[in-house]
Amino acid sequence: MEWYNEPPHWEADGQTLRITSGPQTDFWRKTHSGLVRDHGHFYFQPVTGDFVAEVKVSGTYPDQYDQSGLMLRLDEQTWLKCGIEVFNAVQYATVVITRDFSDYSLEPLPHNPSTLWLRVVRQGITIEVYCALDGQSYRMIRQAYLTHAETLSVGLMAASPIGNGFTSTFEEFQIRAS
Repeated sequence: MEWYNEPPHWEADGQTLRITSGPQTDFWRKTHSGLVRDHGHFYFQPVTGDFVAEVKVSGTYPDQYDQSGLMLRLDEQTWLKCGIEVFNAVQYATVVITRDFSDYSLEPLPHNPSTLWLRVVRQGITIEVYCALDGQSYRMIRQAYLTHAETLSVGLMAASPIGNGFTSTFEEFQIRAS
């Protein structure tokens, strides 16, 4: 795996990766503010064809928009990020799909959980995003088109758009053929 925008601090130990995000880092394109931000942290590998990517994500998320989760990326203009994001002191399961312009969907999580399990499934041109609070009872939170490209970069993402950075823990990350 390799870094796109390596964070100021990270450590890997077996199947656990801890990322301390840099301040004022994000992935976003144009919608609402007109800003293009492509300096969040992304630890990835290329994947061709259909796949399932899964990870267990934990963090404290002290500042507005702090986020961590999974990312699929073709290039600066075509990508998906999903995971936990804090908005007005509430944690949400979020999905951002970008095809030149970013969109944003969010669903509140009960009791600001310390951990969220994520699953992204790619079958042909369809991407499905799932989350679970217990690692077993997954529910779909988004289905969408991303790209026809065969190969995508797939991996772990963290960013702190307006904050000073925070630490996320990723466990049990796996990618398998679907």
